[in-house]
Amino acid sequence: MKRLEEDQIQERLATLDGWTRADNALCRTFSFDSFGNAIAFVNRVAALAEAADHHPDFLIEYRNVTLTLSTHSAGGITARDTDLAAAIR
Repeated sequence: MKRLEEDQIQERLATLDGWTRADNALCRTFSFDSFGNAIAFVNRVAALAEAADHHPDFLIEYRNVTLTLSTHSAGGITARDTDLAAAIR
């Protein structure tokens, strides 16, 4: 999969509520009212990721979950990252 050009990244990022860019990745932190709800969210995202065959990095900090999306084989952000980010709610 080909890495997106800078203008494509900016265009797609503008449609992704709450997502930011960190170097060659997309990031977003989700906050929940309990640890259990945070883990339930992780499990929902894991199912989406498996279906897309594209897996984010997860950082779980009690009630907060930070997701990082990047296509390592392409060395940056691809449509797979922006598509998965759009699917995660």
